[in-house]
Amino acid sequence: MVAVLAFCKTRTGARFELVQTVAGFPMFDNSIAYTKRTAPVSRSLVAFLALFTLWWLLLFVFYRFPGIDLLVAKRVFTATPCAPAILPGPASFPGKVCGVFALAKNPLFEIMRAVTLALPYIAAVTLVATVISSWRKRGADWRTLKTDRYVAALISLTIGCGLIVNTLLKSYSGRPRPRSTDLFGGSLDFVQAGSFAGRCLGNCSFVSGEASSGGWLLCLILLLPPQLRLRLGIPLAIVSIMMPVMRVMTGAHYLSDAVLGWLLSLVVFAAVIAMIDFLRSARSTQS
Repeated sequence: MVAVLAFCKTRTGARFELVQTVAGFPMFDNSIAYTKRTAPVSRSLVAFLALFTLWWLLLFVFYRFPGIDLLVAKRVFTATPCAPAILPGPASFPGKVCGVFALAKNPLFEIMRAVTLALPYIAAVTLVATVISSWRKRGADWRTLKTDRYVAALISLTIGCGLIVNTLLKSYSGRPRPRSTDLFGGSLDFVQAGSFAGRCLGNCSFVSGEASSGGWLLCLILLLPPQLRLRLGIPLAIVSIMMPVMRVMTGAHYLSDAVLGWLLSLVVFAAVIAMIDFLRSARSTQS
């Protein structure tokens, strides 16, 4: 009897197995067989874990160093002398800060904001129409890699921008916007990012809804055909970055609100893509 090591290629991967030959006939000993190659970790899962970790790391930095938010807000705030108060009130308090975020009323910014606000709605309607068209044309076989990506984008918009940002965080975070805090002409106390101790009662500053929409628009670059990614991807990326920047410059949000809102959409999009990739992989394995 002679024992040799044989290389076998199986459906689940490559394996080395001990082969015993008796009188020229092979006999496999599976007791010492081992897997040489396992299924690779999906890139979407790696992207999600990296973005998820980065989001919490940035939240810790902004929470631990709130001066970052204040420094940026002060750069775009113009202090002015307070008008004399006729009756006792907040305007008569010693140390009262008065002033404006000058760009908040800038006509160009208002036009740009109106245009950028419409883009996510246009993109969402286009995606829904594309998925419905694919379903009508292909019937039961409408699920393709491309349509799954479209569905992932719609799910991430609903969960990220809709549920997490605008329904939960902005409603219950309690963080006042810069223009609402006493440091920048308002009446509420400043609280750092991640603190739910503020007195804002609704539509609060943490996190920026428009910034999250901008982050979602950036994700759509991955859905573009390769021949259009450079032509349309660059303008889309510029708009994606402009949206959070404008919110900071107009005093509507702190830097942390904009950065974390923008990044949150990328985290949710990567999570949905990773889940769909996992389901596709499981389905193909079963078939």
